[in-house]
Amino acid sequence: MIATRKMQASKTKMQILDVARQLFARNGFDYVTIGDIADASKKGRRTIYTYFKNKYELYAAVVESELLIVESAVEEVASSSLPPQYKILQFVRTHLETIKTVVYRNGTLRANFFRSIWRVECSRRQLDEKELILLRQIIGEGVANGVFDVDNIAITAEIFLCSLKGLEPPFIKGIITDREASLSGWKYMRKIVLGALGCKEL
Repeated sequence: MIATRKMQASKTKMQILDVARQLFARNGFDYVTIGDIADASKKGRRTIYTYFKNKYELYAAVVESELLIVESAVEEVASSSLPPQYKILQFVRTHLETIKTVVYRNGTLRANFFRSIWRVECSRRQLDEKELILLRQIIGEGVANGVFDVDNIAITAEIFLCSLKGLEPPFIKGIITDREASLSGWKYMRKIVLGALGCKEL
């Protein structure tokens, strides 16, 4: 009985999140109210407030649920049997392309991503923490195999993640990939990544 109630509560919460995501994507954060979400999800406002304190918390939950798509994608790369030097390159590509896909699939979230980057930052802490663990793992593999020349794996992973996040806005806007042919852009990305890790060219 308790398990059934928990499953129903989880289903209701996911329904609310999905409806909220669609409304935020279509109309933008500023033009969606809790009342709109309640009406569209066919739930009472009281039900919405059972799961979320306010619209800001609901928006954060939407962003978090979307970022789980990114987390799942990079986890798959990190757990693959690729050699470390190929794995780190695939990690970079997967991270950037999945972030771009998530942002574009959410319509006006694209504008909010740049206009309210602080709000997105608050919502992505879980992803950041997970990616740091995965990056330390991959870089550690490279060091253990004599592929990467890194003295401090933890600091290197921190800097690597900050750099990767810095690439997100220009990548999403197409500045990196549209300026030159895609293959050429990734060629230079590969040089930078491998060079930073003290790895010879592939």
